[in-house]
Amino acid sequence: MLKEILSVSGKPGLFKLVSQGKNMLIVESLIDGRRIPAYTKDKVVSLGDIAIFTEDEEVPLAKVLEKVKAKENGALSSIDPKSDNEKLRTYMAEILPEYNRDKVYPSDIRKLILWYNILIQANLTDFSIEKKNESESNVESNVE
Repeated sequence: MLKEILSVSGKPGLFKLVSQGKNMLIVESLIDGRRIPAYTKDKVVSLGDIAIFTEDEEVPLAKVLEKVKAKENGALSSIDPKSDNEKLRTYMAEILPEYNRDKVYPSDIRKLILWYNILIQANLTDFSIEKKNESESNVESNVE
């Protein structure tokens, strides 16, 4: 599910991939449902391709979102993304105790909480990791 959810640089929120054109993607906002084009100049990243640094390895965003969902019992995040840095770090340590405190910045934690809340509000709560098919195209490579 997370492979089709995209972050587009310069545009707030998250987007669902609707269609692909020759030099653009058509994406739909998870916040207001409006469809917009994402051109080749835009940096587009699939949430399925994002990972969080830990001391030993990188943990896929899907697993981190599952941990947030378990902590919050499927509800919206109990912490405000605009909280001070120390509160954000404490919250992250509760979710992923082994996260790398040098590489994961408070801005990354804010974005994680914002994205989690957007996904929950859009009723997209299946954060499971899908197996990648051979025929499946990589969204990011088509945009660059």
